[in-house]
Amino acid sequence: MGTRISIATLTGALVFSWGYGWFAVSQLKHIWRENRKLIQIMEVDFARTQTLLNEEIGGLTFERDTLQEALLNEQDKNERLSQRNEDLTGRVDVLTKLTEIDEELLQKYSNVYFLNENYMPEKFAAIPENYVHRDSQKEDQSPLEVHAEVLPFLQNLLRIAEDGGISLRIFSAFRSFEEQLELKSKYTVFYGSGANTFSADQGYSEHQLGTTVDFTTTALRNDFERINKTEAYQWLLDNAHRFGFTLSYPEGNAYYVFEPWHWRFVGVGLATKLYNENMYFYEMGQREINEYLISIFD
Repeated sequence: MGTRISIATLTGALVFSWGYGWFAVSQLKHIWRENRKLIQIMEVDFARTQTLLNEEIGGLTFERDTLQEALLNEQDKNERLSQRNEDLTGRVDVLTKLTEIDEELLQKYSNVYFLNENYMPEKFAAIPENYVHRDSQKEDQSPLEVHAEVLPFLQNLLRIAEDGGISLRIFSAFRSFEEQLELKSKYTVFYGSGANTFSADQGYSEHQLGTTVDFTTTALRNDFERINKTEAYQWLLDNAHRFGFTLSYPEGNAYYVFEPWHWRFVGVGLATKLYNENMYFYEMGQREINEYLISIFD
């Protein structure tokens, strides 16, 4: 009797367990189906969200690219404007500089253009006495002067020459209109019309510009006309352009006799061009010469 109860009880328990298990499995299947639906909904929502995000990102990327392009265009425009401003500023600086530079400094004067009798360099500077040759026969021992902007170039030339064993000296520099008239009158008395071959009339002398000097040496002294026979002359031919000086009247020129002592400051740029092309100042056209005016003292 007890054994039957136990079997019945066990059987009931088994049936209950089987029923509960079936119910649990059914519930799990239901939950799985519900979860599957939820996952599908979430997948759809995710796909939609991803599509929206991609569209948003695409829009933002396009906006970014558009802004970047606009920024680059603006930067390019600013660079062009900046360059234009620099160009305009440069032009203004050039024009300003040109108005401040004496336009007479690179004009041709020897039998070509006339220099006003009232013309004088705007500022003078005295050549140091240790570089000046004094003629003991002359009473006038006033300082020899040149254009103030020329003096540093001239001093460098004289110093470098002396460092190389070349003792150059200056015996003539600036001469006013009146001084040139007096000098030409003296030459005319002694040489007659022949004076025109080696001495400029007043108003046509490069010396009035204050940028021209006459060289001699400590050995030649007053015998400066023979300077072309010296090592000093060859040194000037080889080096004067480095300091902005050029020989005005070389052999065979169409203006005056050969004057190896007479050198004019025209600026390093122009003097170097003349040297490199084996030309002399009066062979070059005035328009081309004028291009060097702005840099004459650079």
